[in-house]
Amino acid sequence: MTAETSQTLDRGLRVLKLLADTDHGLTVTELSNRLGVNRTVVYRLLATLEQHALVRRDLGGRARVGLGVLRLGRQVHPLVREAALPALRSLAEDIGATAHLTLVDGTEALAVAVVEPTWTDYHVAYRAGFRHPLDRGAAGRAILAARQGSLIEPGYTLTHGELEAGASGAAAPLVGISGLEGSVGVVMLADAVPERVGRRVVDAAREVADALR
Repeated sequence: MTAETSQTLDRGLRVLKLLADTDHGLTVTELSNRLGVNRTVVYRLLATLEQHALVRRDLGGRARVGLGVLRLGRQVHPLVREAALPALRSLAEDIGATAHLTLVDGTEALAVAVVEPTWTDYHVAYRAGFRHPLDRGAAGRAILAARQGSLIEPGYTLTHGELEAGASGAAAPLVGISGLEGSVGVVMLADAVPERVGRRVVDAAREVADALR
């Protein structure tokens, strides 16, 4: 800690991060041990976070992340979208296909940013806000492959006709970003995606990941 930082705020944020990393919650004793502070400090931290709905405690006394974090999270998508747009524009123009950034939202894939090419006579219409199951479409499948550790070289996923008849997709997952699951991809009216497009999608995903770090 430095003179410019708050020890209490730091501890509170560490509590939230610890709770975010577990599915079953943590007890006061467990938090005390992981933070290296006494139980009284943990009780005070949890009480304050509960007042802001950032933490909740179940009947067994285990603390979990509260619904209040959703209000904070609503501002994440615009920030992510802004950071990704330059790479998506470049991808769409280079390939001549609709480029998109997709993030996990619960059990679904959610397109949060879409860029269409400016010079093509026709392209696939795709809109921000479009949702689909994670196990359908290149965007979701790339995310699942990264999650399961089953993504292999050349690092992208291909699909055809899963979300729209006659359309093919290629997507590569965002890697190296803690707490964020997503992918960058393109969708085009074609029977198959050329290999060069897949490689370009991987490069774009890397650019987006770098912009978000």
